[in-house]
Amino acid sequence: MAGGSVGPAGVSKERAGEYKGRVTAYVVVACLVAAIGGSLFGYDIGISGGVTSMDGFLKKFFPAVYKNKQHAHENNYCKYNNQGLAAFTSSLYLAGLLSSLVASPITRKYGRRGSIICGGVSFMIGAALDASAVNLVMLILGRIMLGVGIGFGNQAVPLYLSEMAPTHLRGGLNMMFQLATTLGIFTANMINYGTQKLQPWGWRLSLGLAAAPAILMTIGGVLLPETPNSLIERGLEKKGRKVLEKIRGTSDVQAELQDIMDASELANSIEHPFRNILERRNRPQLVMAIFMPTFQILTGINSILFYAPVLFQTMGFEGNASLYSSAVTGAVLASSTFISIATVDKWGRRALLISGGVQMIACQVIVAIILGLKFGGDKELSKSYSVLVVVVVCLFVMAFGWSWGPLGWTVPSEIFPLETRSAGQSITVAVNLFFTFVIGQSFLSMLCAFKFGIFLFFAGWIAVMTVFVYLFLPETKGVPIEEMIFVWKKHWFWKRIVM
Repeated sequence: MAGGSVGPAGVSKERAGEYKGRVTAYVVVACLVAAIGGSLFGYDIGISGGVTSMDGFLKKFFPAVYKNKQHAHENNYCKYNNQGLAAFTSSLYLAGLLSSLVASPITRKYGRRGSIICGGVSFMIGAALDASAVNLVMLILGRIMLGVGIGFGNQAVPLYLSEMAPTHLRGGLNMMFQLATTLGIFTANMINYGTQKLQPWGWRLSLGLAAAPAILMTIGGVLLPETPNSLIERGLEKKGRKVLEKIRGTSDVQAELQDIMDASELANSIEHPFRNILERRNRPQLVMAIFMPTFQILTGINSILFYAPVLFQTMGFEGNASLYSSAVTGAVLASSTFISIATVDKWGRRALLISGGVQMIACQVIVAIILGLKFGGDKELSKSYSVLVVVVVCLFVMAFGWSWGPLGWTVPSEIFPLETRSAGQSITVAVNLFFTFVIGQSFLSMLCAFKFGIFLFFAGWIAVMTVFVYLFLPETKGVPIEEMIFVWKKHWFWKRIVM
């Protein structure tokens, strides 16, 4: 417990069995609206890969890449290798990294809704700039504004969902964020499939339509209630209790309210959350906040989603076929998220992460073998092997969709005590966006240098993270968010550190 015998002690008693309430329409609607924030992230991931394979876009902003694309005998793995093109994709995530750190004090001081609104407005501005871009500077500036929106949205929305959801369904409802992300990716892929026929301006429509989910997120932020945790943390106890009673559908909320109030008392005694998060008792949460998002990106999923059309064209698919194949992977990713929503609060986080990791390793190795034996130089894959690659990539995406995709966000958002929750989520988002930026900026060069070995590179990381989960991640299924400290005190390894 924090503070020893001096000052607030935080939650000191397990009251989970005393929690009352049910799943109300109020909380479901609130979580659905908030989760739209995930569609911003997903739409951008999906739209970027399609746009960067469109001839009209490449001719205007990256003529050197367009020229290389036309060379029939260019090294298949290197034809898209261009740092300017990579910067278009990755600049958003660098901006998101920086803005997520700014979002932490705003989220704590002004509530989760304030950050959700800020994210929506910034994303709308970025979409407008990119759709009307006349030069590379304007294009990158738009990407930066989109990054600010993602930084605020990814910081606030998972927290909002974790705090609004009842304990026994927190995992499933929290995954609405990931579901919205995957649906955003799928929607973007389908839009790209249509707009690539509108030459030479179809890319403008693809980029401009990013404003649609941003508008929904902004309106939702205005209409949503604030979370009870945030209200009580800011001294609005009566209002917090009223909201808690409404979202739980009962007036008997004393046990949960007391946990929130105890956590809030400790939270308000902490002047510097980022400094406090470094303390020994917060070490397990800090480790997870760093390693979970790092591992999520090192699965290689973003490389596939960012550059799916480019990757499939590299393998010899025609332009339309490559966009169609990437749309299929988007559909698989969205549908597989439902598996996680249905099972995460029944089977637990660890089972999904470990089984998903094993399946992803197998898929990465199979793709590497196929490309290593049947593809290279100026050769193209045969039709049968191309179809096999798409099938295996879909199996990889499916495994990610019900494991590391949603749980890479869910686990960090539910493990922090209230006093460091905003700071912890900022670290999670910042780490995620940092590695997203690194992979986004380097993938085309890595593909050129490693060739088929790029898939073995990611498979190695998946093996490491699967072992990490087995050894160091305790099961958090069914544990109240304010009582998570007891999980670490019972874990074979972390109990030596937090006791």
